[in-house]
Amino acid sequence: MLNVLDILASLYPSPKTALNHNSPFQLLVATILSAQCTDERVNEITKDLFPAFPTAHDLAKATFDELAPYVRSAGLWRSKASNLIKTAKILVDKYGGEVPRTRAELEALPGVGRKTANVVLANAFGIPALAVDTHVFRVANRIGLSNGTTPLQVEEQLMAVIPQEKWIDAHHWLIYHGRSLCRARRPLCDSCPLQPHCRYFQENQKRDD
Repeated sequence: MLNVLDILASLYPSPKTALNHNSPFQLLVATILSAQCTDERVNEITKDLFPAFPTAHDLAKATFDELAPYVRSAGLWRSKASNLIKTAKILVDKYGGEVPRTRAELEALPGVGRKTANVVLANAFGIPALAVDTHVFRVANRIGLSNGTTPLQVEEQLMAVIPQEKWIDAHHWLIYHGRSLCRARRPLCDSCPLQPHCRYFQENQKRDD
């Protein structure tokens, strides 16, 4: 385990979210938008969205028709637009425009599930959490860090084997690795320094033999 983490840390020495943001609120908005949408697309959207609605107070005043042009290029944009406005209003009414710092409070917001809550806790507040997206799910199971069949199972298994102080970085390491080498289709196993520790590689080697 430590060998795997050490290798990932050396491959990706400056782990951080790819979502552009300047506040916990903006990260929350970007993460809600990122469902079934690439980070690159989200950053294109928020480049115009954040100047127009920089705070929860600003977004809470927006109508659906005012917000729609900014988020129309996101997948499931209609539900996301509706949820963003509802969430902003709750943040203003219940939290003075601030983003809450507990998973339960975050998950109670429209459009926020466990993964989004974990992303915000970790990246906005530095609270140990390990969000499992498609990259983390795939890479963790391939390497052998987990064998879960649901994101929650994988999250719980990763938290059990990875030291808590590394949860936030490990989330980013696994995402980076999934994008650069351990791709969904045609993973670049021949170029991967995790070969000696990777269950997927070892199993494929046995098949080839």
